[in-house]
Amino acid sequence: MKFAESHLDWLCELMADAAKKEIMPRFRRLSANDIREKTSALDVVTDADVNAERHMTAALRERYPDALIVGEEAYAEDESVLNGLRGAALAFVLDPVDGTYNFAAGVAPFGVMMAVVVNGETVAGIIHDPLGEDWAVGVKGGGSHLCSGGAQTAIHVAKSAPLGEMVGNVGWQYMPEPERTILARNARKVLGTFGYRCAAQEYRLLASGYGHFGIYNKLMPWDHLPGLLIHSEAGGYAARFDGSAYVPGDTSGGLLVAPDRAAWEAVRSGLWAD
Repeated sequence: MKFAESHLDWLCELMADAAKKEIMPRFRRLSANDIREKTSALDVVTDADVNAERHMTAALRERYPDALIVGEEAYAEDESVLNGLRGAALAFVLDPVDGTYNFAAGVAPFGVMMAVVVNGETVAGIIHDPLGEDWAVGVKGGGSHLCSGGAQTAIHVAKSAPLGEMVGNVGWQYMPEPERTILARNARKVLGTFGYRCAAQEYRLLASGYGHFGIYNKLMPWDHLPGLLIHSEAGGYAARFDGSAYVPGDTSGGLLVAPDRAAWEAVRSGLWAD
C-alpha cells in the first residue's frame, strides 16, 4: 500500500494505541530492571520504548509491507537499518518514547514521534503527547495543526525578534569543546533558555510560537524529522550549523531551528561569537 495523506488518522491512532497499551501502563511503575543504560547515564532505554516500538512496527509492516521502518530501538540493535533511509520509496521513522530519561524518572515531558519519508523527503510528521492525549501534525505543503478531541487548530512559529528578546533551547550537552563553553557563555545574550530533555515537546513548543530557536548537535532522524517537518510547515526555518539543508539520513553537522532566516543568522552569529 502506498502512503496517502488520508492515512494520517490511522497513524495517529496507532501511536495513541501504542501509548495506551505499552507506555502509560509503565509510567511511574518501572523497576530498576526495566531501565537500562545505552551510551551513558543520560541515554537510557526502558521496556516501554522497546514494546511500543514493536507494537507500531508490527502494525506498520502489516499495512505497508514494502516500507522501510527505522526505529530508535531497532537502530540500537542494528545500525544498518539507517542505511536505506535516503533511497527508500516509503519509510517510517519512529521514536517510541522521546524523553526516555524523563519517563524513566516518572516525570513529564515525553512523547511519541513518527515521520513519513517518501523518496528521501519527509512528507509528514506527528508528535503524540500520551499525557495530553493529543497530536501535533505537519503535512508537506499542508501546514501544521494541533489535533485534540476531533478538532484541529493551526499552529505557527513565533515572530522573529532581536537576539536579546529570543527564548530557546541551547543543547550544549552534546557539543565538543570549545563550542560547548562558547555556547554556554553566550547563552546570556538571549532573554531565556529552556531544556526539556525531550525533542518532541521542544519542537512542539517552537512550532506553536512559544519559543524562538533550538540548537541541537546530536542528529538522529527519529529525534528531528517529525519535529522539523511540523516546524517548517508552521512557517519556521532550519539548517545545519554550516547553513546547509538537513535531510533524512544526516547524523552530523548540528542543527539550528529558528522562526526565519534572519533569526537563524542572528542566533548563529551571536551565540557562536568567540
